[in-house]
Amino acid sequence: MQCFIYKSQKQDYLYLYIDKKDDFSSVPALLFNSLGRLEFVMELELSPERKLAREDPEKVIQGLKEKGFFVQMPPSKLSPPLRIQ
Repeated sequence: MQCFIYKSQKQDYLYLYIDKKDDFSSVPALLFNSLGRLEFVMELELSPERKLAREDPEKVIQGLKEKGFFVQMPPSKLSPPLRIQ
């Protein structure tokens, strides 16, 4: 599944995935306005096997199929630190 990723200029690590480049019509107006200015980051071919940095690709695919968009929220400040072995 093809997707297009935009990052919010308003909040770090907040990303919007959509299924059609520059077509934000599936994103509710209130949500879209809360994201602030968006900057295109990349086009990506998603599959369940594809690794993403912070999201489960199946959740992203499901959101795109059901709603036409997916929002990746910033990591929680309460997240445990990464362990380096």
